[in-house]
Amino acid sequence: MPGGRLTQQERQQIALGVADGLAYAEIARRLDRPTSTITREVMRNGGPAGYRADLAHRATERRAHRRGQTASRGGQAARPADGRDTEAVREYEELFTTYLMQSGLPKMMSRLLASLYMTDTGSLSASELVQRLQVSPASISKAVAFLESQELVRRERDERRRERYVVDNELWYQSSIQSAKANIELAKLARQGVGVFGSGTPAAVRFESIARFLDFLGESMIRAAEQAHEILYTKPATEDGPPPEGDDPSTRKVS
Repeated sequence: MPGGRLTQQERQQIALGVADGLAYAEIARRLDRPTSTITREVMRNGGPAGYRADLAHRATERRAHRRGQTASRGGQAARPADGRDTEAVREYEELFTTYLMQSGLPKMMSRLLASLYMTDTGSLSASELVQRLQVSPASISKAVAFLESQELVRRERDERRRERYVVDNELWYQSSIQSAKANIELAKLARQGVGVFGSGTPAAVRFESIARFLDFLGESMIRAAEQAHEILYTKPATEDGPPPEGDDPSTRKVS
């Protein structure tokens, strides 16, 4: 059943597909499952290099058992103070982490970034992250350093001078600009290849095409990010209606 839990036999088929280098979409088609189900299953259980059907099945059973215990203990318990469904939040955090990993971020960095985004404040201290993720302070430090280098996280100090790691709207903008600039730098490198291999040669033509593509892509990304910048700070329309006339961020000049 496409909507039911994965069976052990299905997990064995996933493992074979991963080992054969099949795309997640192809594995999903063969099992009549959503591609997101296969992606999440693999990424939460070791990734493409470490996925094992038997280990994944046991891990899923343990998670289901823990959820069952939590439900039986808290069946009559009041909802958390924030009114959120704890299990739904946990599942969403796991899904968000999976897609960060799929986009290319290492697992530790993905877990840390997801944890920050799941908080209302958008910030956590090193000790809070250690407790939340159950890893060493050194792991947190290494992950933060990497995320800082990608402009995905920034540091600040609170009123007690404690260092905190923060995510906010501006970081999305800065990260987009960083990615665009990386494409432009790669275009410059590709153009060096044109000189190395000789203008007009097949290799040089290939490098020139890559350079033109990356130039266009990088410059387009920068323009789009600048035009969309204020969207990050514009509250979405409410049931009372759209934003007031003249308050369309797409018409504003970005400095």
